Amino acid sequence: MDLIVVAVVLVALVFDYTNGFHDAANAIATSVSTRALTPRIALVLAAVMNFVGALLGQEVAHTVSDVISPPSGNAGLVIVLAGLLGAITWNLITWYFGLPSSSSHALIGGLVGAALVAGAIVHWPTIVDKVLIPMVASPLVGFAGAFALMLAIMWIFRRRSPHKVFRGFRLSQTVSAAALALGHGLQDAQKTMGVIFLALVASGHAQAGDPLPLWVIISAASAISLGTYSGGWRIMRTLGRRIIHLDPARGFAAESVGATILYTTAFVWHAPISTTHLITSAIMGAGATKRFSAVRWGVARSILVAWVLTFPAAGVVAAGVYMVLTAVFQMP
Repeated sequence: MDLIVVAVVLVALVFDYTNGFHDAANAIATSVSTRALTPRIALVLAAVMNFVGALLGQEVAHTVSDVISPPSGNAGLVIVLAGLLGAITWNLITWYFGLPSSSSHALIGGLVGAALVAGAIVHWPTIVDKVLIPMVASPLVGFAGAFALMLAIMWIFRRRSPHKVFRGFRLSQTVSAAALALGHGLQDAQKTMGVIFLALVASGHAQAGDPLPLWVIISAASAISLGTYSGGWRIMRTLGRRIIHLDPARGFAAESVGATILYTTAFVWHAPISTTHLITSAIMGAGATKRFSAVRWGVARSILVAWVLTFPAAGVVAAGVYMVLTAVFQMP
């Protein structure tokens, strides 16, 4: 059992690392595309703030650990391991094609898919309230919030020189990008912490009501930070260029709204929302204030398809992985 626990922890940290480089673009694409920050400085900033954000709470981690109730022993550990491998596989597929899909929903979809094929308990009320409803609501709120904030900015600075306004917002984007990266660490690193804790409970190394061990927090924070620093150039190009060419004011609006929603959902609702869905929709909302035709809706449609497919696709992959693992470990 101890060997499987170690394997689950290592695979969880690999997922956390892939989450970092897959979602690095979330925090820095807008700042890089508007030339507010150079790519390398933006990556360093995002990596540091991801690490700090991961240390700020445990609410989202406990929500993730409550998505399923795997049986104790090796059977439960194999379910968690299969869920992680399913999520990693989907992350790599969407990264290869440059699609900003949700690592969060890939992880939860993987856990649910493995649990269903194994006959384990799935807590559907938690999934509906904390995953599916926020999955639909957060992009809509992100789009509307960024659209409204950008309209306010346009009205407030309507008599100012655009050159001076954009120069000021380039400086402001350092703050908004850092805030968004902090929210990304707060949300996404905690999801990995929750999975590791789930494995510890299944193996008898922890009880459901225990606080997260410090080594789990530090290792998850470090993995996502290193992954962020390694970059995500394919997805960065999609978010920063292919959806719409952003100016500094619209970049600031998208990042500020995204960060606000991340903090609210983490601290108030304890919901593991997708930072990818959120920032993408906020970019569209801010960009739509130019004119709706300025947004490349064809690219947005491709991203939407990846969003819809992520939860079931990761679940299907995880179910297949579970069947392979049960054969490998000769489990009934």
